[in-house]
Amino acid sequence: MKGDQRIDRRFAELAAAGRKALIPFVTAGDPDPEQVVPLLHALVGAGADLIELGVPFSDPMADGPVIQRSSERALARGVNLAQVLEWVRVFREGDQETPIVLMGYLNPVECFGAARFARACASAGVDGVLLVDCPLEESAPYRSALDAVGVHQILLAAPTTRGARREALARAARGFLYYVAFAGVTGADRLDPVALAEELADWRRLLAVPLAVGFGIKTAGDAAAVAAHADAVVVGSALVETLSRADEPVAAAAAFLRPLRAALDARSDAAAGLPA
Repeated sequence: MKGDQRIDRRFAELAAAGRKALIPFVTAGDPDPEQVVPLLHALVGAGADLIELGVPFSDPMADGPVIQRSSERALARGVNLAQVLEWVRVFREGDQETPIVLMGYLNPVECFGAARFARACASAGVDGVLLVDCPLEESAPYRSALDAVGVHQILLAAPTTRGARREALARAARGFLYYVAFAGVTGADRLDPVALAEELADWRRLLAVPLAVGFGIKTAGDAAAVAAHADAVVVGSALVETLSRADEPVAAAAAFLRPLRAALDARSDAAAGLPA
């Protein structure tokens, strides 16, 4: 199954069921390279609809201290892009349905080569790629290579995205659009659901793909508030920090995610008029 089919199918299934997607982010290789694949399966078991898998990088400019440190720990253990793709391949042996989106930066992809990287993603079972430091205006070579093998390049938008550029991003978006809830780095604490609702309403008028929101989502309450206006909720720094402190990361990941899944499902049930 091509990656674009898997992402599109998952969102179509969720929409038909009146449910919102829960997308956890973890850094590949942190806290334990030996547990990456079990950790991914545990996240699915606890209610993840898609998984965002971070490719460790030495200068993760969009990430706050929590994810920066997780990248540093993974790199210190020798984790690289080839190893991350191998983990996805092994995960696919037990799960052919859950979409995997790689999140990372351009430098490792440049070292790999765009066409070779795209082919390796498709072969491993990657469904989407989010390149944080690759703006729309510079994305053509990567989008072309990924499109050729059926993998979506996931685009980022922010509150500062306005006017013609907002419209261009909306037209170019494939799979889903990742909307950054505020201008800043991951892990910051500035989530404003009221202001966010106004922004998302405007994006929805432009988009033909689902809308995912990340940055600043830490609790089940945050997730439910955002899900009232978005198709998907991304949680990263709070989960990564929990894993960094856990004696049993796989169990801790599942325990962290379950309340968020329950909050999203309760919100969906309430919206559908179903009893609690």
